[in-house]
Amino acid sequence: MEASAHRGSCFKPRVHEWGFPRDSAGWRMPHLGPAALNNTQAGPLAKTWLDQPGSVSPNQTWPCWPLTAGTVVQTTSEGLGIWKYPQGQPPLPPLPEDTPPRPEDRPLPPEDRPGERLVELHTSFRELFTFFCTNATIHGTIRLVCSRQNRLKTASWGLLLVGALGALYWQFGLLFEQYWRYPVIMTVSVHSERKLFPSVTLCDMNPHRPSPARRHLQALDEFAQENIYSLYKFNFSESWEGPFAEDLGPEPSFQLDRGIRLQRLNHPGRQSKVGFRLCNSTGGDCFYRVYSSGVTAAREWYRFHYMNILALLPPTREDSHRSHGGHFVFSCRYNGRDCQARHFQTFHHPTYGSCYTFNGAWAAQHPGITHGISLVLRTEQQDHLPLLSTENGIKVMIHRRNQTPFLEHRGFSIRPGTETTIGIREDEVHRLGSPYGHCSDGMEAVDVPLLYNATYTMQACLVSCFQQLMVETCSCGYYLYPLPVGAEYCSYTRHPAWGHCFYRLYRDLETHRLPCASRCPRPCRESSYKLSAGTSRWPSSKSADWILAVLGKRGHQKPSQSPRSNIAKMNIFYQELNYRTVDETPVYSVPQLLSAMGSLWSLWFGSSVLSVLELLELLLDATALALLLCCRRLRRAWRSQPGAATRASGPRPEATPLPSDCGPDLKCSGTPAGASAEESRL
Repeated sequence: MEASAHRGSCFKPRVHEWGFPRDSAGWRMPHLGPAALNNTQAGPLAKTWLDQPGSVSPNQTWPCWPLTAGTVVQTTSEGLGIWKYPQGQPPLPPLPEDTPPRPEDRPLPPEDRPGERLVELHTSFRELFTFFCTNATIHGTIRLVCSRQNRLKTASWGLLLVGALGALYWQFGLLFEQYWRYPVIMTVSVHSERKLFPSVTLCDMNPHRPSPARRHLQALDEFAQENIYSLYKFNFSESWEGPFAEDLGPEPSFQLDRGIRLQRLNHPGRQSKVGFRLCNSTGGDCFYRVYSSGVTAAREWYRFHYMNILALLPPTREDSHRSHGGHFVFSCRYNGRDCQARHFQTFHHPTYGSCYTFNGAWAAQHPGITHGISLVLRTEQQDHLPLLSTENGIKVMIHRRNQTPFLEHRGFSIRPGTETTIGIREDEVHRLGSPYGHCSDGMEAVDVPLLYNATYTMQACLVSCFQQLMVETCSCGYYLYPLPVGAEYCSYTRHPAWGHCFYRLYRDLETHRLPCASRCPRPCRESSYKLSAGTSRWPSSKSADWILAVLGKRGHQKPSQSPRSNIAKMNIFYQELNYRTVDETPVYSVPQLLSAMGSLWSLWFGSSVLSVLELLELLLDATALALLLCCRRLRRAWRSQPGAATRASGPRPEATPLPSDCGPDLKCSGTPAGASAEESRL
């Protein structure tokens, strides 16, 4: 057995897991019995007991006693005691500095000392909270400990901390609410580099009569004259020059639906309207397709019958630039060089006639009119359908390469007898995808099969979606749009009620009641062209004769026509090679969100990310402590049951009493001579 004595120091033993106190040097202090009090070196001691008899608890709080010379601290089995020499008796002389310590007084080596546990928990929530407030880097928490003697200050600082925490998380809520809306801002930047010249689509606005359908179209023209005469008393026989002198042969097998006629609808107190009546297959559901303009009504009525005729024709494709009656393009030059036939593609539009798309792989190296494209075009109308196309001129659309031109939506017209100069400025729009917006990088993110063999555009997707719904709802497709695989075009010869179905569906598309708008997002990268145009009379009255002679069209001019009524000139060029890029940028990206959160945290608590980790550590320690205390409480409740006490009872090893013949050096005679010091301490 051993005892420890300290002189001139503050004795504060440390309690370890097995219940033995240790001093600051790591000395283990076992419990001694009453016989240990017979210390001959201490003499008559006045003992003050500081602990009740019994074992020392690991959770016991030990006071710190200032020890002066002559004070000896000794531990016994009944507790810890302090002995002082009586008054008048001199204290023990201090040991010389060169006196070697006794072997039993030396501290244990580090490898023999039991180290601290990997995880040490506090004994109570009060101790945990006090430790956190004392050592945390959050401003204001130390005030809860330092002002403990003043309850008013403690309560005030507690309310301030709770209020600051509430304000912080309220602003966090506002910040995250705005972040989860995923707002964007538009950033405009200007770039300057070489750009590919855009594609240019031109249509002569001269829809011609297909040869297999000439007899059908003649019957339609006669039916149109009857309807217009019945409404407006206008006779076409004097002004309409049609191919009626030809011998067209027997009556065509195709019969017009003469039940669909133009009608004037008069409403009391309102302007009269013109339209036509459409019914379903049973005739029980009918509605009027009405227009406030008689011209628009006559064109739509004529087009409806015209599509029924074209739907019966086999598909054809124009594969050359030669239109009916001659060339549409007299001359074409780009950047001072002549255009080649491989630079353009041709197709036929049922309403706008023969169309030509110039797709030359030309890179615009310089701005200006001399570095663009210059075209001389023919605007002469032959074999014309006056009720289908009421314009005379050229339909033009400028678009990106490999895109389908929709001239009815974005085309503009060129007037005959003029020279039109069009300057181009290009803008690029870069949109963000999900979750900031709904856009598509291509057909992979769209569930609508594109019916056009071209790059994705929103208009092409809308048309494809509508045509598929048309096939699913009406069992046929509209003639102006491509067909899905296995479908056929609508004609009231095969589908008598398709007009009723089509206009109902088209009205739902116009009022956004079809799912096509949600299924067809905008492209994430899109180019648009800003146009600025100027016109002048061309050719002039002085130069018209020789220009027409050079072009070889002087002999085809009618006496009643102006020399400039059949030709037009057009120049298209880049005004500047600078182009604007409009980029969508998120208002709050993840780094910006963290920065805003850090700014708010520093504003209310003046701390950093490590302070947040301290809070997390506090929560983890509190959770672990709560679980530990709960387990202890359950274990005590289980032991308090009678059955558990019976099961837990059993023979316990009795503590061996210490012999009473221990000498002053705490070596008992009952200890074998060969026992080690560690065995003597146990």
